[in-house]
Amino acid sequence: MNKNIVVFIIATLLCLSVQSFPIPKNGEAKFDIVRKNRVIGTHDIFFLENNGDLIIETNIDVEVKILFVSAYTFSHQSKEIWRDGNFIKINGYSDFEDDREYFIQGEVKDDFLYASGMDGKLELDKNILPSNFWNIDVLKQKEIFDTQKGVVRTIDVENLGYEEIKVNKENIKCNKFILNASSNPKDKSPFPEYTLWYDENNELMKFQFKDEGRGKKIITIIRSN
Repeated sequence: MNKNIVVFIIATLLCLSVQSFPIPKNGEAKFDIVRKNRVIGTHDIFFLENNGDLIIETNIDVEVKILFVSAYTFSHQSKEIWRDGNFIKINGYSDFEDDREYFIQGEVKDDFLYASGMDGKLELDKNILPSNFWNIDVLKQKEIFDTQKGVVRTIDVENLGYEEIKVNKENIKCNKFILNASSNPKDKSPFPEYTLWYDENNELMKFQFKDEGRGKKIITIIRSN
């Protein structure tokens, strides 16, 4: 067999072992956060390769203004590390508008994910996945690790089949899902029901939920790049 072909096959296999879910060609997925037809924030995901590891950085920034005065803010940053297709570490921080702050940590050691967040220290199954909806495999789980608060939630997912949606003025055929998750006693309100749309390459195109605490308005997060 040609040496160049062997090298290509090995490189391809290494790439697939790291990328267990789709990664945008430019290494980033950007979303607008929309409420009442107005953009109120951004949700950006960046994918970086470092010494064979896949690093996923998520940045969320939200600000709602009323009469030019800030009425609500929320921010979240997290950094996930994946190795050989497996989730191995996370560091995150969430800042809510009412002085609630959560520092989220987690790392796989000795066949467990040792994590901490709103519920303090946790010892979890090493195969639990972080609640980054970019990874469609999250929808196949029974439990997920909430990256915004550092708690475990059980989930129930319904596949609603295919639907065509408009993203960046383009009609895209997507698989539509409904996700419900358990609430935590420390949550200020029930965990909202999410609707999610993934294109035929399993890239997340759009998701939305109802903001129960602020007039029950629909919050839509939709791809902007």
